[in-house]
Amino acid sequence: MDVHQANDDLRSIREIMERSVRFISLSGWAGVLAGSYALAGAAYAYNRLYLPGSFHLRSELISMSTLWELLFAAVIVLVLSVSTAILLTVRKAREQGVRYWNQAARDLLYQAGTPLVAGGLLTIALVWRGYWAVAAPSTLVFYGLALFSASRITWKEVRTLGLLEIILGLTGVMLPGYGLFFWAAGFGLLHILYGFFMYRKYER
Repeated sequence: MDVHQANDDLRSIREIMERSVRFISLSGWAGVLAGSYALAGAAYAYNRLYLPGSFHLRSELISMSTLWELLFAAVIVLVLSVSTAILLTVRKAREQGVRYWNQAARDLLYQAGTPLVAGGLLTIALVWRGYWAVAAPSTLVFYGLALFSASRITWKEVRTLGLLEIILGLTGVMLPGYGLFFWAAGFGLLHILYGFFMYRKYER
């Protein structure tokens, strides 16, 4: 057998095995769009919480109804981001000729879903108990843990993104008055940068 042919066969076998255990249909554009949704949501929250053009909270105007309104806005951002990710993932999987709902996808959902659900419930509890200043950055921590957990069955770059999200979240918790800005940096800017990087590396 020709050496080059043997190498090509081994490479094909390795790719098939990799696809069977790793979920590689995630789209870089999903990250870009999710980041854009997050920045829009952060801008809305900024107008509701801060004095125009400053970093000073309008504490006297912040009520429980305002916080629940912002939590609802965050849910809208989440729904848009997840819906976009699903649509683009399905399209990419079809282009690749692979099943988008396979064992790797189920493993990814389990690995990422557990810390995300826990983080979502904790965020609701924090807002309910009045610890709203640390609610936004705490979501970054759990999101980062979800990414780190899921990274073993998808692209290795997801682990780096997860670590950066955790660092931003922990920093934001230590600086509660600036939690929204850390949230915008984590869910907005990092997602956009990550999405462009993944698109250029794997999808061009």
